[in-house]
Amino acid sequence: MQQIVRVLTAENVETIQREFRGSLASIGESIQGKTGVPLLAALKREKLVGGPYPGVSLFEAANRIMSDLVILNGVSGLLRERVFPFTSYTVEFGNENKNGFDIRAASGEETLVGEAFNVAPSFFQIKKASALKKLRRAGSQATYRIVMFNDDAASQDYSPKPEAGLHHVLVGTESGIVQVRPRR
Repeated sequence: MQQIVRVLTAENVETIQREFRGSLASIGESIQGKTGVPLLAALKREKLVGGPYPGVSLFEAANRIMSDLVILNGVSGLLRERVFPFTSYTVEFGNENKNGFDIRAASGEETLVGEAFNVAPSFFQIKKASALKKLRRAGSQATYRIVMFNDDAASQDYSPKPEAGLHHVLVGTESGIVQVRPRR
């Protein structure tokens, strides 16, 4: 993506989502017809020409894009449902780490920091533990802390252990449906 850090608001998030999804249209054309080892080599080594991450492999782009979809759909849902008292969220796409957290928001005395990821169910607990460790270090510096992830990483009845100021945001990367647990 041209710009890694963005400010998402209710006014611009739909346009950014539409442009992002549009940039994905041609991804995968270079692997059509490939199978076996040539397919795997292409996924891991061939560099993308288009899309939001030209110059990286399809495998690396897929990891970044899926996490970006969690952030885009998740923040869109938070804005739409007014879950927290913020009108804008500063987000970091890709694998950059310039702001310390993937998601930040501030309004008056209240602040929010968040970590976001897209992960297979088999790695969910490991990835969640890493995100929670980082968020807990933020401690009382933030009014709200969120861990945001794809909803298919956890079971439907996923119920996180309650912790003051900490919310789990489950995001449908295709549906855009957002569930906050525990609900504010």
